[in-house]
Amino acid sequence: MIVEYVFAGLVCLFLVGGAVFSLLAAVGLLRFPDVYSRMHAASKAGTVGSGLILIGFAVQAPDFGSAARALAALLFLVTTAPVAAHILARAASQVRDPPAKFIGKQSR
Repeated sequence: MIVEYVFAGLVCLFLVGGAVFSLLAAVGLLRFPDVYSRMHAASKAGTVGSGLILIGFAVQAPDFGSAARALAALLFLVTTAPVAAHILARAASQVRDPPAKFIGKQSR
């Protein structure tokens, strides 16, 4: 009985954590000024958010097959997101899209 509550709490933490990271990725896409920082927000925070949600599903999955598919999707996501981010950054660099200038206090 207590084990069910522990698993439910663990799944809740994974799902809420994944939702928070996904929300931060979406806010980063809206707020960051250039393609490089937007790409960073989408690839890093989006991958962590989706990964936490998939782990939460794998923990609460009713059978081994569903958990295995969720973990396979996580593996695919973790291996392809950095490659996609690299390709996007390279394409932006080749069309000579300059990074945005930092506006604010400059460190000396």
